[in-house]
Amino acid sequence: MSMTDFLNAEDIMKAVGAFTAVDSFDHKKFFQMVGLKKKSPDDVKKIFHILDKDESGFIEEEELGSILKAFSPDARDLSAKEVKILLAAGDKDGDDKIGVDEFTALVAES
Repeated sequence: MSMTDFLNAEDIMKAVGAFTAVDSFDHKKFFQMVGLKKKSPDDVKKIFHILDKDESGFIEEEELGSILKAFSPDARDLSAKEVKILLAAGDKDGDDKIGVDEFTALVAES
């Protein structure tokens, strides 16, 4: 599975391009721009599994750092500051990782 199975390639490119500057990433705007906000909870869960590179059932800090690359391979990595902000927004139970339900809630809140 790839992101373009669920999301429009042009939307992905526009969204990734909007956050090329370091420390500019805003997950709420990104999820809206890329079209994730409009997807069904089932599709959001499928996208979660694409982002969960090590198939642990969670998106950990390292995976969050490369979240833009999951959408577009030539995108940049997030800065440490951006990762911490994204993790704080999504990690509802304080285990320093984002589970599928937390990710679905994070997208829904966007």
